[in-house]
Amino acid sequence: MSAAPSKRAQAAPGEGVLEAVTEVTEAVESGAGLPEIARASARTLTAGVAIVDAASSVLAVACASPDDERAVLGREQGTEVVTLRVADAEVGRLHYKPRGEAPPVALVRMISALIALEVERARGPDKASEAAVESFVADLLTRKVTDRENIVARAAELGADLSAGASVVLVRAHPHRPQEGDWRARVLSVASRGARAAEPTMLAAVVEAGAGLFGRVERARREPASDVACEIMAIVPGPDADLAGRALDGVLRELELNVQNYGFAAGRSRAATDPADLHRAGAEALLAANVAEGQGNLALAFEQTGAYRLLLPAMSEDPSELQRFHDETVAPLVAYDEQYETELLRTLESYLEADGNVARTSEKLYTHRHTIRYRLERVKELTGLDVGSTDGRERLGLGLKAMRVLGIHPHPGPATEPGAEAGRVPRTSKDR
Repeated sequence: MSAAPSKRAQAAPGEGVLEAVTEVTEAVESGAGLPEIARASARTLTAGVAIVDAASSVLAVACASPDDERAVLGREQGTEVVTLRVADAEVGRLHYKPRGEAPPVALVRMISALIALEVERARGPDKASEAAVESFVADLLTRKVTDRENIVARAAELGADLSAGASVVLVRAHPHRPQEGDWRARVLSVASRGARAAEPTMLAAVVEAGAGLFGRVERARREPASDVACEIMAIVPGPDADLAGRALDGVLRELELNVQNYGFAAGRSRAATDPADLHRAGAEALLAANVAEGQGNLALAFEQTGAYRLLLPAMSEDPSELQRFHDETVAPLVAYDEQYETELLRTLESYLEADGNVARTSEKLYTHRHTIRYRLERVKELTGLDVGSTDGRERLGLGLKAMRVLGIHPHPGPATEPGAEAGRVPRTSKDR
């Protein structure tokens, strides 16, 4: 609960901003912590106050009543929100709802600066821990650390026992619209909460798994993960793959309940009984997530990826060769579909799934058989591979699998963007 406005707050307009901010300064200097700083800020601003970190976790509240608290946190009418920054980094937000005349802007700015510094200071140990986990996970992924004893020792420093091995869970989150603030930190916080419900000592970090495994490959079809997606890798200690499954279920449950307007794809590895094999487990989780996303599934375990499993060594050891195979087979179809808004790739996939039966492909796509045949001829012209031959079907099928394993997911080209006509060509009945 917030106390009545202090004399200092009442006299602030006359005595100046510097004197008004004294109570908050004293709370910071005394090391009283964020709850006391929030209370001092509430008295100084004559307002209900809430301090929230960059991941949207509530750090401290000083409001007159539960209803006032809900209004402040919910940004209801009359509530102002100030972004807390230290240098160029956003560390949180200050919510305040005046109980009368709005406080001077200069006073709010000074208090916000003090609170931002305190939030950054209070978060120091957690940030150090997060940085250590991120470094450890990245080193495992890129095989900078491969010695069993070293892996176990570093994990122990972070509170996890990997002596009996572990499983890896990877979750990819795609925002459906632009996000404010450090949205990756929020996704990580929510995902970690879900995983810890199954295994409290798990280690989770935001990673660029694709960049780590495919650093030697130019991935023209995939935009930088830092711009369009957040990849979270969780290492679940122990040889029990079922435990990793429960951790993955917990992650997806928390994300779906608490993170709105996102798409998700997830994968789970087999259990690695030797910590030195965790790089392989990371690759398995990534492959499973890529296949899940390519097939439109929410999540897959590595064991559920079928024939895709055979491409794991190529993905892990020589992804450039896998990329070349993709480029020599289905890449021209991807480019053609993006430019002209056709469905050659989808038609090819459906045709192969129908065991080369045009009638069944026609039924599945609700498209005339003549159109299916026309599209398959275009596939032959663009790739040089004939779906009517066993070799052609095998190569094209492997090309599709390589595309999914590499995490290359076709998307509409510029002709489909609102207001854009570039690249658009009239469709004829045979194109539909």
